Amino acid sequence: MAAMRNRPIPGSSGLVRPMGLLGDPVLHGACEAVTDFGPSLARLVEDMYATMYAANGVGLAANQVGVALRVFVYDCPDDEDVRHLGHLVNPVLVEADGITVRGPEGCLSLPGIEAGTPRFDHAVVEGVTLGGEPVRVGGTGFFARCLQHECDHLDGTVYTDRLTGLRRTRALRAARRAPWGRTG
Repeated sequence: MAAMRNRPIPGSSGLVRPMGLLGDPVLHGACEAVTDFGPSLARLVEDMYATMYAANGVGLAANQVGVALRVFVYDCPDDEDVRHLGHLVNPVLVEADGITVRGPEGCLSLPGIEAGTPRFDHAVVEGVTLGGEPVRVGGTGFFARCLQHECDHLDGTVYTDRLTGLRRTRALRAARRAPWGRTG
């Protein structure tokens, strides 16, 4: 724990970026792999933490702040209330298995809207750090939901795309009626 005290809090020097909302084209296309591991990537990640915290989120994908790169940050508890904090560059969902749980899911790009969304109870994501070091992150429960949700974003999928029937209809109707909603 002492080592944590010597490091800055993620996002503490970041700028809050505007949040993309459902309907923004960048949210609905696959993101590009990161090839430049320079200062602009570090700035993006720092800004993403600041933006996620400002919006009271537990995860944020780069395309949610208008950058179509395969990067996400997270600060998310699992079902045992263990905190998971980090970032992944060029993440790939390599395992998603176990039981399927339909649990409440929301998204910073659909503020105020939540719907029961099916997700696997276990997920593993592999990627690299800002410095290009390989990293493997696994989780269960709510954290597994977060990992799957953020990987979906980077593939151009919003959680409402996973809904069917009445749940989908209700969520999209709520989005259209929301103050931030778009027609179309």
